[in-house]
Amino acid sequence: MSDAPSKTVAVLKNSAGLGILYMLLGSMLLTSSDAIVKWLSSDYPIGQIMVLRGLFICIPVTIIVWRGGGIGLLRVTNFGGQTARALCFVASVFFFLTGLKYNPLAENIAISFAGPLFVTALATPLLAEFVGWRRWMAVLVGFAGILVMLRPSGTGLNWYALLPLGAAVFGGLRDVLTRRISGTESSVSILLISTIAVIGAGLVTAGFGDWSELTIMDIGLLAVTGLLSGTAHYLLILAFSTGEASLVAPFKYSSLLWGVLIGTLVWGDLPDQWMMLGSILVVGSGLYILHREMLRKRKS
Repeated sequence: MSDAPSKTVAVLKNSAGLGILYMLLGSMLLTSSDAIVKWLSSDYPIGQIMVLRGLFICIPVTIIVWRGGGIGLLRVTNFGGQTARALCFVASVFFFLTGLKYNPLAENIAISFAGPLFVTALATPLLAEFVGWRRWMAVLVGFAGILVMLRPSGTGLNWYALLPLGAAVFGGLRDVLTRRISGTESSVSILLISTIAVIGAGLVTAGFGDWSELTIMDIGLLAVTGLLSGTAHYLLILAFSTGEASLVAPFKYSSLLWGVLIGTLVWGDLPDQWMMLGSILVVGSGLYILHREMLRKRKS
């Protein structure tokens, strides 16, 4: 009797396990990178951090190009789509990093998880995709979770929490545009163009004269955060290329656990009950939207 079926099952299990592992590692590295940025943001302006981190991100991107097939991976055919996506990426990075300066790490990450909600809301007008009532209900539940984390009553609106929410809005637009251009553009070229745009946007702030002199220690930290971020994005790409999206994507929410752990150990930021409740609503709605998206693809 042939053992081909058992071998096939073993390969699938290995692929699934690797995909999950890549996602967990990528999420951990990305959250660690964000933590370093939060640490540095008390001494350096966000524009300066954007430039220097972006330069160091180019190192792992260069290695990916070298290992992945050469300069041909960077060919750009959709200049308009790449430009629009890069501008949205710049805005999302600026809002997210600025949010790290003022918000607890886990809270900033949790609110930014509203991105899938905006992707779903924008899918109909921008991608002409049908969104059923179940996914719309999930979007509404997710937005309710955001309101809980913003805490618009009692002590008043948490205005700084609007920064990662802005990152989520532009991140949603970025993801929609990524979907539109992914048929002609490679993941590496999209990452590199967006990184160059971030560097350029950060350089504009140098003219305002608020950049600070770097210490050797902080140059090392900026190098670490750039390398961590670039490696993390590569691992996330590997995760989706190795395992099924419906299987590996939920493990991206492990970033929240890392954010809580690092935030508590480094800054003593223990999440309150409102942040926990809002996080559950946002993450739960995101997982449900992912579930409905996978069902829709299987039926089509």
